[in-house]
Amino acid sequence: MTIQKEQLHHHIRARMEQRGITVQEIETTINEGWNASDTKAGTTGKVFVFPFNAYWEQKYFEEKEVTVYYKEKDKVVLLTVKARYGKGFVRGGKEDEN
Repeated sequence: MTIQKEQLHHHIRARMEQRGITVQEIETTINEGWNASDTKAGTTGKVFVFPFNAYWEQKYFEEKEVTVYYKEKDKVVLLTVKARYGKGFVRGGKEDEN
């Protein structure tokens, strides 16, 4: 899935900038991520962990976990995006498979 400019309304663009998330990270998360465990009914949530190895807000982090929430109707409607910075994030939703 490719994200089109018109899908990025002002709320999403503001959250992306505030949380350090790129369009490419959103696309990768939707296309390759696993299901988020905290998604509400009628909404899809995807999570992906990226290597980061950089500074964010004056602190060094090895990884960035991106979560994208969206709805699919005639087209994809992005609701919000979140990022957590750290290391050792669970990958592939393995905690949900037990």
